This record gives sequence, structure tokens and C-alpha cells, in this order.
Amino acid sequence: MALQENIETISFPVLGMTCASCAVSVESMIGAQAGVKQAEVNYATQKVKVTYDADVIQPEGMQKAVQSVGYDLILDTDKGNEKQEQVQADNYKALKKRIIAAGILTIPIVIIGMFFMDMPYGNYIMLVLSAPVVFYFGKNFFINAFKQAKHSKANMDTLVALSTGIAFIFSVFNTFYPEFWHHRGLHPHVYYEAAAVVIVFIMLGKLLEERAKSNTSSAIKKLIGLQPKTVILVTEDGEKEIQVADVKAGDKLLVRSGEKIPVDGKVYEGSSFVDESMITGEPVAVSKQKDDSVFAGTINQKGSFRFIAEKVGSETMLAHIIQLVQEAQGSKAPVQKLVDKVAGIFVPIVMLIAIITLGVWLLFGGEHAFTQGLLAMVTVLVIACPCALGLATPTAIMVGIGKGAESGILIKDAEALELGYKVNAIVLDKTGTITEGKPEVTSIHWADNLPENVDLLKQIFAAMEQSSEHPLAEAIFNSLKTDFENHNKGVNGGNKGLNGLDKELLKPASITDFDSLTGKGVSAVYKSKKYWAGSHKILADHNQIISSELKVQAKVLQDQAQTVIYFANETQVLAVVSIADQIKKGSKEAVARLIKQGIEVYMLTGDNKQTAAAVAATAGITNYMAEVLPSDKADFVKKLQAEGKVVAMIGDGINDSQALAQSNVSIAMGRGSDIAIDVAKITLISSDLLQVPKALQLSKKTVRTIKQNLFWAFIYNLIGIPIAAGVLYPVNGFLLNPMIAGAAMALSSISVVSNSLRLKFAKL
Repeated sequence: MALQENIETISFPVLGMTCASCAVSVESMIGAQAGVKQAEVNYATQKVKVTYDADVIQPEGMQKAVQSVGYDLILDTDKGNEKQEQVQADNYKALKKRIIAAGILTIPIVIIGMFFMDMPYGNYIMLVLSAPVVFYFGKNFFINAFKQAKHSKANMDTLVALSTGIAFIFSVFNTFYPEFWHHRGLHPHVYYEAAAVVIVFIMLGKLLEERAKSNTSSAIKKLIGLQPKTVILVTEDGEKEIQVADVKAGDKLLVRSGEKIPVDGKVYEGSSFVDESMITGEPVAVSKQKDDSVFAGTINQKGSFRFIAEKVGSETMLAHIIQLVQEAQGSKAPVQKLVDKVAGIFVPIVMLIAIITLGVWLLFGGEHAFTQGLLAMVTVLVIACPCALGLATPTAIMVGIGKGAESGILIKDAEALELGYKVNAIVLDKTGTITEGKPEVTSIHWADNLPENVDLLKQIFAAMEQSSEHPLAEAIFNSLKTDFENHNKGVNGGNKGLNGLDKELLKPASITDFDSLTGKGVSAVYKSKKYWAGSHKILADHNQIISSELKVQAKVLQDQAQTVIYFANETQVLAVVSIADQIKKGSKEAVARLIKQGIEVYMLTGDNKQTAAAVAATAGITNYMAEVLPSDKADFVKKLQAEGKVVAMIGDGINDSQALAQSNVSIAMGRGSDIAIDVAKITLISSDLLQVPKALQLSKKTVRTIKQNLFWAFIYNLIGIPIAAGVLYPVNGFLLNPMIAGAAMALSSISVVSNSLRLKFAKL
């Protein structure tokens, strides 16, 4: 009997990676450890995601394996990101200082090497100046290359160490033993300036890459910055300021005008307008009254209020958003996995090409074969830096995810961002996706000849619905409550409201003998008179008279697939109420945009055919299915996939989770169930379908950026390496200088990152 495995998945920040090949080395070292099921390194985020058996290996074992090849892991999962940021900031400062110092030494080397190469003791001066640049400021290249070699591995540091080391040693030999070349009729060239400049250029490239990479994650930093550090706690003894980290669920908190809301909760006193654009993307402030929900990171604009904390720490919506963005930026698109494999074999191939280059020069190079062959080999090693290749995909993915987060589109998996532009069929759930997801009163039609004042009847009706437990009763009560509040706002003075009624009467009446009639409705008594509210079955049981006008109105509403509720007394129907799950404002426009883009749109719902038809017609959808089970939705997605379609499923409920998991691109509504959000690869914070075309457009622009980056990275190497090897020398005598190769290499990496950052300013 096999023992049950204790599988865990954790992400650790990685220190010391300098290129895509480094990521492959870390990944392979961790992946080779016993008990590790899977290891995925993301070079752009500098993190490794490890799935392992905790009974076989612990994180400390992985850390030792990584340290053996010159890298390190931060095992502190609570403060890992902060420590990594601190280490990266320290490294950035140290690298900056080293570049300045190395640059100061390199400038005179270049001046002597380029313009005063024949000055007395010039070679010795360049030797003294270049030695600290290569072996002190550039020592990390040699240390890391040695650690890699111990494990039969090679990375970018191997290329740099080989190229600069060979150039320096070759120059030292020519400085002390020039006679060796003089006897052969050749002038002994030195390449101190090439070795020094290559080190400086590569260090400068790394500095700019680090700076650019930190810019790609600015979306996360902006999100983290939305949460305040302190908050006012309301206690029996008064108010006191505490740290947000110390807030517990159930605490009563005060938010003043202009302050950020610290945690998720519910208002219990006061009112205000809150800027919720962080969550909804809408610039218009939202009114907040008693019992309204508020969210961490949103900004209180006018007025102050007190609220009860409900979700704190990692449970808040803001924390959840941050976590989703961080997880997404650590995920890999399938194309990136291919790039990682290419980078893993790239360095050994380049080293082989460099050796072949030297061999060809020795065989066919003529009298300067060795010198020029050695120079060509050095240039090949320098120009073949795979950094641009390694940065091509992750930087575009990171910027794309950050752009999505700013637009209220949370991308949990980079694969969704890569596949989104290929979607040609979209399956929509109805309730909560196309519609608001909650029943609302669309109209109340009162009879012409009422036996009592209409305001009094509203009070009786409200009291009955307030006492009812039926799901639709809340919608009716809320509608009547809003009506009462509007009456109160119209009070002009004294105790008199509209129609001469006392303000005290503008609230539910005091009813007696309330009774719930299963499957029919409710009944109650007010001042010895009996009233009913419910479905048409109420009328059948008690034979109340319904006017021809109300009867026609009820028929029209039923044809529109709206639910009709009747309110009646002992003799007649007093009012007809229509209730419907209303279509969201942006649903019809979103469907039209998708169809215009050539995407097939389908609607699936468990609701009845009449309601489904009405909603589909209003939304502009011609393909729909009603009365479907959760498994039917998943089967429908499979059917479309079998037809060769790339399917996106959009839903918000537990019943959609199976279809979401089956689809190629799964999109959840931000106000939907936790399960739907967990399963989906993309979450729309505002639950607005108009965000779907934006998400697909973002995918298209991101993939286009990736392709551009890969093109330039590959074309650069395809053109650069042959030129560096000397392919043009027999034609026009051109031989690429290693110094120029180093500058071009650094520029290629910067251009790739800069191209990715252009996504930040793209219009969706």
C-alpha cells in the first residue's frame, strides 16, 4: 500500500539570477531534488514556484541545492517579497556604484586603446586599469561561471567570463611577450579596452534591466499603496489610532472625509460618497448608507462614517486582488516555456560556435589566423547574450497583467492572456453575468378606483412583504421602502409629508394575523380588513375582481418573462407588481461588440425558456439554451471545442465552475461566487461585460508585443553571431570589435524591455 504524499506548493523569491539561462539552472537544480514534483522559475519576477512532497524534502534542502550553483532562495514566506525587494534595492545601489567606479577606470583605457595605443608604457597602464574592472568589479561573472561549471552547466555569466577572461589573458601575453608575434612578422594587439568595456556595458545593461523590470510590477505596488497604514478604532473609552495589521473582524472603525478605507466591512452609522474606481473602474463616487458594504483601498470623499470590520488582512478584496496579480505575474505562458528550453541549450551551442569559429580561422585565416580567430571567438561569446531572449515574454506578460489590473481585469494565469486573442466562441451564463443577478421591481401599477389612500395601501403592502420570507418579497419591500424615502425627502416642514400624511405614517403599517400561504403568497389583516399578496393563484382562491386595465398590463408583463405579483383586498385587485432580473447596462453593447469582432456568442441558463428567450432577445443573442444543468454547460463547451473553436466561458456562480474549468479561457464576475473566481483565469472586478472585449484586446496587444520581442531577440542573434564570427571578413575585411558587440548586446535587452513597457500606454 503506497503512503499518502504530503504535497505542498510554495513560491520562493530567488536571488542572484542574471539571465534566462540562470532561471533554467535554478529550475533544473530544484527539479532534480528528490521529492520535488515540479519547479517553475520566472526570470521576470525572480521567483520559483515549487510543488513538492514535504515528507521527502524541505525548503532548506532546495536552498542548499540552489546555493551550490551561485544563487539563493528566500524561505521567509511572510516577508519574502519585502526581503527580495530590499535585496534587489541594495544590489541595484551596489551595482550602480560598481558601474561608476568601473566606468571611471574604463574611460582612460578606451582613450589609450583607441587613440594613443603607441604611447610609452600604454599597454602596462591599460593592464593596471583593466585588471580591477575585469576581476574585481566583474568578479561575480567568474564566480558564478565557476559554480555553474562544477555542475556541468553554463549560463550568461559563462559567456561573459570566457570572453573577457580570454581577451584579458591574450592581451597580457602580448604585453609581456610581444616578441612572439614580432618574430612571426605580426603586430601584437591588446584588447584591454574590449574586456573592460564589455564588463561595463553588460553591467550597465543589467542595471537598466533591473530598473525596467521594477517598473513592470508598479501595478502591484500601486495596489499595495491603496491600503492605509493606520486606522481609527472606536471603543467604549473613545477613539484611538491603531495599525491596520491589528484590526480584527468585528472591530468598529471610523473613516473621516478624504481617508482611505482600511478593511472590508459594513456601515452602521453615518453616510458618505466613496470612490470605488479601484474595484469597479467607474469614476463616479458611490453613495454609502447604513448597512452598505465598503472595501479596503477605496477612498471616502465626503462625510464621515463608522463601519464594522468584516474582512481583514489577506481576506479583504484588495488583498485578494494583490494576491491574484502577484500569482499571475509569476505564471508562465506556454510560449515562455519554449523560450526557457531554447535559453537552456543556447549557451552550450554558442560556446560550440565560438570554438568552431576559432578552428575555421586557424585553418583558413592566413597569417593573422590565430589573432583574428581568437578575436572573433571572443566577439561571438560577447554578442550572443541570451538576456533579450529571456526577457522577451515575461516582461510583456507582466506589463499586460499590470495593465489589466489597472483596468479592473485581473489575470490569474498568463496562459489566459496568451490565448484570449484566439477566442472565437464565448459562452455566457445568464443570471449575474448578463443580468444583475438579483430580482428587482420593474413597475407597480395601481388600480384606478382604490378604496383607501394609495400611501396607506403601500404601507400595508410593505408590512406584508417585510414579514414574508419569500425571495421576491425583499425586492418588493425595498422598492416600497425607496418610495417612502422619496416621500420623506419631499417633506417641506412640520410633520406633514406628501398628500397631507404624517411622516410617521410613511413606513410599513402595523398588521396582524400574518399568514404565509405555501406556493401562493401571504395574507394579513389591517384594522379588521384582510389583504392578500402573491401569484395568480391568490385570485383563483378568493375571486377578487381585476380591472381590464390591470389584466392587460399583467398579460404584457408575463409575455416579457417578468414575474407578476398581485396585491388585493377582499373584493378587488389593488395593484400589479412586475419583478425581473434586469439586464446590466453594458450587456447589450458588449454582445454587439463581440459579434462585430466575429465571435460567436451563446447564452446558457437554468432558467425557463420564456425568460431565456426574453433576456436573449434584449441582449441581442440569437444562440441560447434554457433549463440546462451545470454538467450540460460543460458538455456544451466540450462540443464547441470539438468543433475546433477556442472557447471562453463567462460566469459567476458555483453552477458555472465546471464549464469554467473546461473552457480555454475562463472569465468570472468579480461579484460572483468564490468558487467561480478561484476556477477562472480572468476575473472582471466590476462584473461588467464591456470589460470582456477589453480583455480580448489586451490579449491581442500583449501577444503582438511578445512576438515583436522574440523576433528582435532571435533576429539579433541570427545576424549578430555570423558577423561576430567573421563571415563578412572575406568579403570586405570587416571584423566586429568585441566592445561594439557588448554595447549592441546590452542595447538589445533594453529595447526588448522598452517595447514591453509600451503596453502600459496602449488603449483597450
